[in-house]
Amino acid sequence: MSSIRIETPAAGIAYVVLDSPQTRNALSDDLLDELIAALERLRHDDAVRVVVLTSSHERIFSAGGDLKAFGDDRSVEEKYRGLDRFPRLYTLLGELGKPVVCAANGDVLAGAFGVALACDLVIAKESVRFGCPEINVGVFPFMISALIFRNLPRMVANELMMFGDLLTAEEGRRLGFVNRVVPDADFDLEVLAWAERLGTKSPLLMAMGKDAVAATRDQELDAALDSLRGRLAIAFSTRDMKEGVTAFREKRDPEWQRR
Repeated sequence: MSSIRIETPAAGIAYVVLDSPQTRNALSDDLLDELIAALERLRHDDAVRVVVLTSSHERIFSAGGDLKAFGDDRSVEEKYRGLDRFPRLYTLLGELGKPVVCAANGDVLAGAFGVALACDLVIAKESVRFGCPEINVGVFPFMISALIFRNLPRMVANELMMFGDLLTAEEGRRLGFVNRVVPDADFDLEVLAWAERLGTKSPLLMAMGKDAVAATRDQELDAALDSLRGRLAIAFSTRDMKEGVTAFREKRDPEWQRR
């Protein structure tokens, strides 16, 4: 049975729904394979401008890594080979070429916290919590530590990983890894409104911008600026940049090219 469902609530918007409620959307090998395959399909679908990642579970976005698999009798070599799914997923989210919104409609835990941090934007229900409680069951959040340190202050990151305590959505907003906190009753409408607003932007320039950020965010400043200068020069040659400026001056909505 599939653990991933794709919905299209509006033109240009694809919801990727984690749909294994019986496992609390644990990030098993099968679920990760399905999720990566779904994102790859959407990556090459020019009709899709925005991807929203969410959950069908009432209270859990995802409980994180599959603890049963962590403790099974497979060899270390076999487990190591399977772990490539996490970096592949995190990299794919950054390189998807279109904005990815994490719609946190339930608790975002352990490896799923890394998934949220790898997205471009995070919108959360007021009632949800975020964190990496792995240390409480004898595991350390190895795979997501790099993402945590890129999104949170060092001492806050250490506290999260070493104590395993959870943060509220509002605490996440204050720390900067949650963009917006929404009352539970308003959440679904607000997520769709966000996605529709993102969908009005130039898909070409959005893709070029995401690629630029992914390529330069860890570079030294001089190298990053040199790369960005070249990318901006290429953007000058696009029809969408000219159309955007013209539409602004003519006080009308732009007509973007399809990617």
